[in-house]
Amino acid sequence: MRRPFIAGNWKMNKTVDQAVEMVTELKKLVSGVEDVDIAICAPAVNLYPMNEVVADTNIALGAENIYWKESGAYTGELSPAMIKSVGCQYVIIGHSERREIFGENDQLLNLKLKTAFAEDLKPILCIGEKLAEREAGAYFDRVKFQLDAGLSGIEAENVKDMVIAYEPLWAIGTGETATPEQAEEIISFIREKIAKLYDQATAEAIRIQYGGSVKPHNVKEIMAQPNIDGALVGGASLEAESFSKIIKF
Repeated sequence: MRRPFIAGNWKMNKTVDQAVEMVTELKKLVSGVEDVDIAICAPAVNLYPMNEVVADTNIALGAENIYWKESGAYTGELSPAMIKSVGCQYVIIGHSERREIFGENDQLLNLKLKTAFAEDLKPILCIGEKLAEREAGAYFDRVKFQLDAGLSGIEAENVKDMVIAYEPLWAIGTGETATPEQAEEIISFIREKIAKLYDQATAEAIRIQYGGSVKPHNVKEIMAQPNIDGALVGGASLEAESFSKIIKF
């Protein structure tokens, strides 16, 4: 049985003081939650002070991005060692905003995945189709391509420990949400694809989240789907009350 995993993605939001205030409140609200894994992926500047608040609690931390080199002249980037040094266990790789705004391609994301695994970080690999691909019926092809390219050369043992987040681009920050049935259709396809790339045991082990305007009012129906193991939550993870309601779905 796969353990549910609810993660927040704060994107470029919250100052240090705001971040500390939020996680201080959140840890009280979710202190009794033992059946769901919880994480917050936050801006790099907030991670160290947040770790001081959530260390030894049931809230894990993650970074929103990573670079594939260990060190060097890469101004503005974050190495895996830096991410680990501030208490992170997770790192988001390939979020649609990194792909669309910053031009990250699947080959680069594959390098980032390999770097994360080499440094014992757990990646959350984001994949999903654009609205035009959805309307053209090409969404299976898009997701298949992202999986083939992103997971190239990655061993099954690593895949079992990673997380895949299915995030249709047309449902990110738009208020639109894929229906539970639409999300289940794609996530079931992803699991079948993992079985073909690796084996059934790997497909059964990997956790696959849905991301895209997940809110307290719709999370229960989303999580009722047999292949959906969690949610990657955007705006609703910025407030402790709303995020805690999603965690306690």
